[in-house]
Amino acid sequence: MTRNKAVLSPSQPHGQMSLPFSASALIETNIPNSIMNQTYQTTLPLLTPATASAKGAPLLESAQKKLGFVPNMYGAMVNSPGLLETYQLGYERFRSDSGFTPAEQEVVFLTISFENGCDYCMAAHSVIADAFSKVPKPVTDAIRAGKAIPDAKLAALAGFTQHLIQTRGRPTAEAARAFIAAGYTEHQILEVILAIAVKTLSNYSNHVFGTPVDNMFKGRLWTPPAA
Repeated sequence: MTRNKAVLSPSQPHGQMSLPFSASALIETNIPNSIMNQTYQTTLPLLTPATASAKGAPLLESAQKKLGFVPNMYGAMVNSPGLLETYQLGYERFRSDSGFTPAEQEVVFLTISFENGCDYCMAAHSVIADAFSKVPKPVTDAIRAGKAIPDAKLAALAGFTQHLIQTRGRPTAEAARAFIAAGYTEHQILEVILAIAVKTLSNYSNHVFGTPVDNMFKGRLWTPPAA
């Protein structure tokens, strides 16, 4: 599978990365299909409020009340109540306190999920982007396809999010300056780190569970773009 990522240029000093933030045009690098096809699939079940542990059941009951249903992802993650609880808390704090608009929040979540190749979260956040966060559809579609984002500020946000993932949280001064010049703040660098942590919990959980996409998200099913 080919995924679009920015990479270090041999002509640049070590540790520096060239990211075309204004266009979010991404350079390709390969992740072998063999890795994707050999992902371990756990035998743990998707749990419900009735089958979850004493610590896990309240987390699912809360989701049921808030969302009107228990997402399959929650039923998977609650096998480790600490995992789901940490995810829910971080997710809520990012939504409420990050200073990003709902559309910007969705761009961050979609970018992370694209980088991690999570079909469940790509479908879910695409639906949320369309129906609730009001991300322009061409922006969501561009992220899903690994193409240039037709909005300069959102492209800068997506580009910086990718940069943080690819540098393992070691942004260059150039990348940070470009992020701030696009209208964001140093504080929001930490908020992107929070979002990466939160989505890593869900993306990785979905990988090992092969979590089925819920019916309400099936209108935006996703597969990685072809090479």
